[in-house]
Amino acid sequence: MARPITVVTGGSRGIGAATCLRLAADGHDVAVGYVRDASAAEAVVAGVREAGGRGLAVRVDTSVEADVERLFDVAEERLGPVTGLVNNAAVTGPLGRLTDTDTDTLRRVLDVNLLGVLLCARRAARLMTARGGGVIVNVSSGAATIGSPGEYVHYAASKAGVDALTVGLSKELGPDGIRVNAVAPGVTDTEMHAAMGDADRARRMGAAVPLGRPGRAEEIAAAIAWLMSPDASYATGAVLRVAGGR
Repeated sequence: MARPITVVTGGSRGIGAATCLRLAADGHDVAVGYVRDASAAEAVVAGVREAGGRGLAVRVDTSVEADVERLFDVAEERLGPVTGLVNNAAVTGPLGRLTDTDTDTLRRVLDVNLLGVLLCARRAARLMTARGGGVIVNVSSGAATIGSPGEYVHYAASKAGVDALTVGLSKELGPDGIRVNAVAPGVTDTEMHAAMGDADRARRMGAAVPLGRPGRAEEIAAAIAWLMSPDASYATGAVLRVAGGR
């Protein structure tokens, strides 16, 4: 059988990088989308190849339509017909109350976390509908239901939009043989916390969840990989919470 060909956005670090490596180990060829760190993306591609898959890195700002089109064009040209998409790229901006958050940050979070997911899902759906099947997994967040007051309610709102998109698009694309699901991670030990200005946040918040620790990127990647796999063939429209019980 042909290997699945999967596009992963935000694939150069954290959950995205772990997902690329896990999918490669599960038999996928992977297009690694990244926005800034080319060397990190190429390191992930090297890991994909070590796991036996074909891989390539494509620079993409998912909030820019032309970039998204190019990402899928390059993946199709270099790897073959795209069969899967992991919509992982996301930003938060600095931690803080909404009253202290500037408009540029609000706009960027919504542009990447929601518009970017829509643009990527739309392009993937166009390709997959024509071929009669495919899989999309969106990376949401536990913040979508908690709301994250005092930290980033704008981010939480964007992820709630991802959940709604997942449910609606699964119903729209189900008759075309395309499954659409989401994974909603809780606090996970990645570089994102330092980027928000609180490098110790994952350890501190993880201690308060029922399992007593933050999640690992590889644990989130495992849930994504299951939803991408034939083992999840009857799962669509699901938002799978992987949050240590919180």
